[in-house]
Amino acid sequence: MNVLNLLFTKDGLICQIVKNKNILEEKSYFVTEETPANLIEQKLDEVLIKQRYEEIHVISAFNHFTLMPEGFSEHDAGFDLIAFNAPTDREKEELMLSINKKFNIQFYYTFPKNYYKKIKELAIPAHFNFSGEKFLSSVNNKTGKEIHINLYHNQCEFFAIDNKKIILYNNLDVNSEVDFLYFIMFTLSKIGFGINETSFYAYGETTENETFISELQKFVKNLKIVFDNIPNKNFILN
Repeated sequence: MNVLNLLFTKDGLICQIVKNKNILEEKSYFVTEETPANLIEQKLDEVLIKQRYEEIHVISAFNHFTLMPEGFSEHDAGFDLIAFNAPTDREKEELMLSINKKFNIQFYYTFPKNYYKKIKELAIPAHFNFSGEKFLSSVNNKTGKEIHINLYHNQCEFFAIDNKKIILYNNLDVNSEVDFLYFIMFTLSKIGFGINETSFYAYGETTENETFISELQKFVKNLKIVFDNIPNKNFILN
């Protein structure tokens, strides 16, 4: 069975074609000052018609989201709730929902309508999920205070967990070590997590972001690299 995996980040697209669990192809595309503004849409068009797929799995890491307790059912309020965190455009964005039963929470998030329509028009099974939910499902937490950090290209998301309770989730752009460290340290101070009592876990593009990791290690004692996205092997913490 041919499966297409797609990861959308704030400025990139990672495509992976899998057949019977064997990775046939994996490519990454990132928008820069030198690339066309519509690069991602162009590459999405190309991969969607590249061959016939039996299934498509889509992960969105766009930071248009909000976190709610499981069971919240006022779905019409999803756009308004997301708007507290990020600007939304109902004409251009599709409202989506992902539920994490492990921690009894759910994510409302938006996904570009033009991408959504292109994928759905193929009329094959398409499964959409939010990166935060996918990441959280992979976390093996223990007791005590924990920070779980998932690194992408110029982006990161993280969960603060205290005795198996989600205290905070965030997803932001990261363009420098200063941004990264300020983000983490400022958050710790706001939620009352002491550096010495908190265990840190890093996942994702840890090799690409090894400078971030080395800088973080200067400040924290308990840091473990749990997972490194290896090209042509792992995809979004599978």
